[in-house]
Amino acid sequence: MKSAYELAMERLSQSEPEIKLTDEQREQLASIDEKFKAKTAERELFLTDLIKKATMEGNFVELQELETQKTREITSFKEECEAEKERIRSCE
Repeated sequence: MKSAYELAMERLSQSEPEIKLTDEQREQLASIDEKFKAKTAERELFLTDLIKKATMEGNFVELQELETQKTREITSFKEECEAEKERIRSCE
């Protein structure tokens, strides 16, 4: 007898056909991941330094703005990365 998990996985695989990627597409996806990891890390380091500086100066308004900016930019990078990856996946 199959478990509920196995039955759910069977239904899922029937409703969503598996996407086959070429080696070139896999390489492009890996390249996109690397590019965005680097961009994110670079921006995080920069903003973290500014956050530390604002904290040491006791500038809590700037600190809050920088935290918000950091969150917004990281989210933006993730969305941009996923959009590029989806563009690669949809090209067959």
